[in-house]
Amino acid sequence: MKYSGIDLHSNNSVVTITDEEDRVMAEKRLPNDLTKILDFLQPWKDELTGVVVESTFNWYWLVDGLQAAGYKVHLANTTAIKKYDGLKHSGDETDARHLAHLLRLGILPTGTILPPEQRAVRDLSRKRMQLVRSRTAHILAVENITARQLGARISSNQVKQLAGEDIDKMPLPDEVALAIKANVAVITTLSEQIDLLEKRLQKNVGTLAEYVHLTSAPGIGQVLATTILLETGPIERFSDAGNFASYARCVDSVHTSNNKKKGEGNTKNGNKYLAWAFVEAANFALRYSPEAKRFYDRKKSRTNNVVAIKALAHKLARACFHMMKEKKPFDAKRCFA
Repeated sequence: MKYSGIDLHSNNSVVTITDEEDRVMAEKRLPNDLTKILDFLQPWKDELTGVVVESTFNWYWLVDGLQAAGYKVHLANTTAIKKYDGLKHSGDETDARHLAHLLRLGILPTGTILPPEQRAVRDLSRKRMQLVRSRTAHILAVENITARQLGARISSNQVKQLAGEDIDKMPLPDEVALAIKANVAVITTLSEQIDLLEKRLQKNVGTLAEYVHLTSAPGIGQVLATTILLETGPIERFSDAGNFASYARCVDSVHTSNNKKKGEGNTKNGNKYLAWAFVEAANFALRYSPEAKRFYDRKKSRTNNVVAIKALAHKLARACFHMMKEKKPFDAKRCFA
């Protein structure tokens, strides 16, 4: 049997093919051209157990193309892979061989390869988050300018409602007024695009049973339910609630020895979007759920605010796992028993 590892870069890839004794059978640096990569792999296709591709920012085209050509593709979870520290020399070739080596041993950490149509909707949700962050930056800029010039900061809702004539009425220098108008123009455009994306996302997920059940949980509205659902993907890929909570970065990452803390593990291993969503949900749940508030207060009395919020986020993550797995609405008694 043969094994292939591909060290993927922005404009080229190193493709390696090894045998059952990790001997290199073929190896070449190729441009990021699917046809050339497929031509290189073709003589070994019948013998290849699988092809490993790094989960870099630009893997979609390569993974989809390899799968369409009939190859079994593994998406390597790069944040979970640790190379041997004793190596005196490493490079792209050794990286590609290491991926093939892990595949041969059966210890390759992998990520889930969602179908292209599901990835497209998930990426649309991430694009919405990017636009919201950008809009927030412009809103804060207007708030800071007005506080600096007028001695009083206006609210974010007031900023969103500002018009040109409103700015002209402010006792501001012309250049400062022009700066605020530029921010407001960008805010208006971003708000229009955010609304457009939210309508498309709602059209894609609004009728799904899992989405409806997620919105029944305290602190989880349409935006957070959409994020949780799309970032989770098929719930069947998680063996239990603890595994899902770990993926959502809602559990501690710590190394201990002889009952003493010796350091932390890989805190970046997991989904940062789910981590954000459940912390946001926890903060909102405090306002609307008496059960969530009591749980938070108990935790805070023994620890601190940050730990208590993370504990509540962990509770909500486990609850969401069961809601999506069992297709049932939120049960406060079961969650906070």
